[in-house]
Amino acid sequence: MNETFNHQDYAAGLDTQMRKGFLVYCVLLLCAHGDVYSSDIIKRLQDASLVVVEGTIYPLLSRLQKDGLLTHRWKESTQGPPRKYYRLSPNGHKVLTELRKTNQQLQATLTNIERI
Repeated sequence: MNETFNHQDYAAGLDTQMRKGFLVYCVLLLCAHGDVYSSDIIKRLQDASLVVVEGTIYPLLSRLQKDGLLTHRWKESTQGPPRKYYRLSPNGHKVLTELRKTNQQLQATLTNIERI
């Protein structure tokens, strides 16, 4: 047996991979119902007990926009400069539909395995 194996490091690596995909799914869900400001996305994720920081969300939003899953528009703000609001693009809606199916399948699989 490998004596240098660190189960905590191994689990942390898997945790990171799982959270990345899960975070994308959550952001798409939040942007599915219309314009959402980035700070509101962060707050809603935190309210749902998903710990995220601005340094994670902003690059993710940029990547999802570059990939064609999100669009944005600028809105005037009474509290300063205009704000960038995100929403799903038509392709984003299609991807979200597929991810919902995947999520349902994974949840069903976990439920079945937990019964064993």
